[in-house]
Amino acid sequence: MLVSPDGDLTDLTPDVGTVTLYAASADLSPDGATAATSWTQRARGGETRSSIALIDTTTLRRTALLTADDDSQYGAPLFSRDGSHLAVIRSTASSPQDTSYSRLEIHPIGGGEPVTAQLGDLSIGDLAWAEDGTLLVAGDLHSSGAVLAIDPATGAARTIAADGVFSALAPAADGTLFALRNDVGTPSRPVRITADAPARELAAPGAVDALPGTLEWVGTDVDGVRVGGWLCVPASASAAQPAPVMLWIHGGPHGSYNAWSWRWCPWLAVERGYAVLMPDPAMSTGYGDAGLNRGWPRLPDVVFHECETLFDAVLLRPELDATRTAMLGASFGGFMANWIAGHTDRFDAIVTHAGLWALDQQHRTTDAAASKMRVHRHEEELPDWYRAYSPHHASGSITTPMLVTHGNRDYRVPVSEALRLWWDLVSTWDGEPETMPHRFLQLTSENHWVLTPSNALAWNQAVLAFCDQHVLGAEPIPEVLPW
Repeated sequence: MLVSPDGDLTDLTPDVGTVTLYAASADLSPDGATAATSWTQRARGGETRSSIALIDTTTLRRTALLTADDDSQYGAPLFSRDGSHLAVIRSTASSPQDTSYSRLEIHPIGGGEPVTAQLGDLSIGDLAWAEDGTLLVAGDLHSSGAVLAIDPATGAARTIAADGVFSALAPAADGTLFALRNDVGTPSRPVRITADAPARELAAPGAVDALPGTLEWVGTDVDGVRVGGWLCVPASASAAQPAPVMLWIHGGPHGSYNAWSWRWCPWLAVERGYAVLMPDPAMSTGYGDAGLNRGWPRLPDVVFHECETLFDAVLLRPELDATRTAMLGASFGGFMANWIAGHTDRFDAIVTHAGLWALDQQHRTTDAAASKMRVHRHEEELPDWYRAYSPHHASGSITTPMLVTHGNRDYRVPVSEALRLWWDLVSTWDGEPETMPHRFLQLTSENHWVLTPSNALAWNQAVLAFCDQHVLGAEPIPEVLPW
């Protein structure tokens, strides 16, 4: 839909169906004459492919600029300030051998060969064109983030900001860049970035008070690879009073623990007296293609080996208590929690949120079924993979108390995963029902994330209380939550 300065509406695509513009990304040329949009079409086997189309805003004539195929598709079109170039993200198709890789390409509108941005290890986040014609790209980099300036003629990159995760890029005419910056210890704050000075925070509401502990990046070598993550330690921790420790594994699996989160905020646990380790293991963003593909196709043993090695390294610190530990994760991290529960008893408690349990079931019921089945195939085609890595096969080995939490409106990991996990835990418990240590918190109005403030409060309180019970020996959670 094109909106004129006077508020008039023009439907630029009156003839399309429901699939073509589903989750579309689009941009308008500076002169208002052309719209560039992603253009999704069905393919065989339940797949879809996203191309880039150009639409004349006067005649509504549509032409294909970039056409997807079995190997690549396109999205996120963005016109340069003079309308001569279009930045797009080209994504390769994943397979059992390779994950999907993203390439930032700059295409001349008048024809000619595209230029690929030389991003190094940076994973693409936000894009913006500067007044001088350079393309700015922000993204994840080495458990933090950076902003790069790309020369559209060569694809060469130079760093203009680092040591933080940047978004909402807003370049000014004088070369100043305004953006939002955050990190694990700081929520998003507006900053001003210039060529001759580091990022300067601007006055704005929303700041947080002093943190209840310290934040440190830690790392160790795992089979020749440097694996790192963020360690949060409560201010009260000491050799005389070591803190219990949580291991958090992030979702994705393509993601990074590099930013502030209001949904999974480690500082709530730190304030409670826990230290929290948040690793960036195999398949994390910000470590180039090699990092994304290490551990593919979603191999939990590789991820856990890297996380556990780093966990063991930090547990050597005298201010941390290696005898009192918990493991927590959501989405892919919840899948990791479920798999870990059946393969070790080293933790005192495990919390799994929106976790995959029976992969033959989840791969067919998720809203991302096409990509899941393309990579992992049917279980009869890859029986060894499903046997080794679907957590439900090890349900009989689970002895660690588990808190299972899930939203009923989750389509990425349907609630049936939690229901089946819960049944397997309950039905195989060899003891009186009242002695069973596992608990299930079902959030009937939530989706893949817990977003409602009241539900977020109940979820955080339940998670911390469950860990208090099994890690610290506190009183059990009551059947009716008091929060």
